[in-house]
Amino acid sequence: MKTLITEMFGIQHPIIQGGMHYVGFAELAAAVSNAGGLGIITGLTQRTPEALAAEIARCRTMTDKPFGVNLTFLPTVSSPDYPGYIKAIIDGGVKAVETAGNNPQKWLPALHEAGVKVIHKCTSVRHALKAEAIGCDAVSVDGFECGGHPGEDDIPNFILLPRAAESLKIPFVASGGMADGRSLVAALALGAEGINMGTRFIATQEAPVHEKVKQAIVDASELDTRLVMRPLRNTERVLRNAAVDRLLEKERTLGANLKFEDIIDEVAGVYPRIMQNGDMEAGAWSCGMVAGLIHDIPTVKELIDRIMAEAEGIIYRRLAGMGHS
Repeated sequence: MKTLITEMFGIQHPIIQGGMHYVGFAELAAAVSNAGGLGIITGLTQRTPEALAAEIARCRTMTDKPFGVNLTFLPTVSSPDYPGYIKAIIDGGVKAVETAGNNPQKWLPALHEAGVKVIHKCTSVRHALKAEAIGCDAVSVDGFECGGHPGEDDIPNFILLPRAAESLKIPFVASGGMADGRSLVAALALGAEGINMGTRFIATQEAPVHEKVKQAIVDASELDTRLVMRPLRNTERVLRNAAVDRLLEKERTLGANLKFEDIIDEVAGVYPRIMQNGDMEAGAWSCGMVAGLIHDIPTVKELIDRIMAEAEGIIYRRLAGMGHS
């Protein structure tokens, strides 16, 4: 299937694996790229630029296909060594970068000079237009359904994607709620050039996370996510567990007085404990509503092949069959 996104990134299928903390290691990125999608290594999961350089090199030993790196620009006081990470990406010969968080403008000239295509993750049309204006090559439009940070506008993809299509000149992919061939065809119908999947890729054989995490996603329904940190305007969609219930209770009790320090036990440093140790009550971890559509733990190749076969079936049989003869 050829779209502007497959052409831009030199991939076979219009499927991107989004950056996910303590999930986007070389194993998963290589599996997605080998299956014809665009795998992504999560930059900030690697503690230093040197560690990222090593992870990129490790991924190269597992695939000769294009893969990317996610770099999230955090509004933190003690900023990560972004120049170091950018250098590791460029020196590693990576040609695709998924940026997220704060405005990536100051890093674009160096990336573009090295021939890197930049796709910026946005939760609103105004942010997508800003990304287009500063020179991003593409955007990932992230609807309210998504795991992680959905922004504060609460616009689901059925509205957000066609709004993006009306407004943008650069290509975009649909992110949030994407799971299968139906998702892909729907996204294309609404104006996207492909899909970005996060949660769905966690529930695969190659995802280097604890089996309990994969099983939790399979067991969850679309009703099992919660929004946390909304009073702090740092909303995150997470899978409900005991820690999330405690966090929400604190939000209710403290109301407008809530500070980040009040919930630090539930949100700080929990990813290694959950993703690697399977300590499922350790804290809040990102998960999309799409968990309700995830019923198995296939290999990445099985998943991507199934999505493409299902998408073609919908386009050429179901939809074409509805046309006038």
